[in-house]
Amino acid sequence: MDDKRFARKQIESIRKTAGDSKVISALSGGVDSAVCTVLAHRAVGDQLKTIFIDDGLMRQDEPQWVKEQFARLGIRVTVIRAAKTFFKALKGKIDPEEKRKAFRHTFYTVFAKAVRDSKAPFLIQGTIAADILETKKGVKTQHNVLDQIGVSAKKGYGFQVIEPLKTLYKPGVRKVGRALGMPKALYTRMPFPGPGLATRCLGECTPKRIAVVQRACQIVEEETSRFRKFQAFAVLLADQATGVTKGGRRRFGNLIAVRCVNSENAVTATATRLPWTTLMTIQKRISREIPSVTKVLYDLSPKPPSTIEYI
Repeated sequence: MDDKRFARKQIESIRKTAGDSKVISALSGGVDSAVCTVLAHRAVGDQLKTIFIDDGLMRQDEPQWVKEQFARLGIRVTVIRAAKTFFKALKGKIDPEEKRKAFRHTFYTVFAKAVRDSKAPFLIQGTIAADILETKKGVKTQHNVLDQIGVSAKKGYGFQVIEPLKTLYKPGVRKVGRALGMPKALYTRMPFPGPGLATRCLGECTPKRIAVVQRACQIVEEETSRFRKFQAFAVLLADQATGVTKGGRRRFGNLIAVRCVNSENAVTATATRLPWTTLMTIQKRISREIPSVTKVLYDLSPKPPSTIEYI
């Protein structure tokens, strides 16, 4: 694929589709939505309004980081604070698909209001080929795939979706980002799920439980930063396990699973062979910095039969 030619073609397509109308971008900070936002900005300039929904399920300090990165590209990002709305929608939900559906509906409800307020008839979205493939196969429904699950964005939410990357897998998206001259920090970021840490928190997603997995994920990312991998993160499991206090007392605490995988396109994956010293450092930091955790596990499962994320 000629990456520069692909980018030019998509810019022209976005410009032709949007015409003189406003376009709104659903920016999450991940590679896919970041590349889409830059494509749209190159296509329609000031007609683009870029929205970042702070759902309370992101990496630590994510809204500030995203705003700063895109400010350097001359793109203004509007942050919508919606954490309370998302936690309310997820309250009491444990089933993975129920959680994904609740997230998807809440995401588009919040976003639809932003679209109506902006009077933009078009939404540019970072759907990629893997999202569509997994949804069609029934592996898991992605929150940014609507047509494939029989939902009309126009009828249900009042806007038309533009998906310039839906024929590409992650490596191709990164190449387009590089061809666009984007900062390396943006187009080389590790994949982060649309529903955020809701996919890494088994059981109910409460602010307290999300804070645990948020901190654990940050530790894992920091300690694996020097290794070549596709993704590295932590997962808060639903059960608890016995631990021992420094005073020798028995207590129940959280279980954290550490996931680090190598993959080319997210369709298959294998566990990364991290050094023992790195794994021990991760365990010690998580146990020390998150006192509620009693056990830290390393997940060796390949995809298939496992998936990369947990829900």
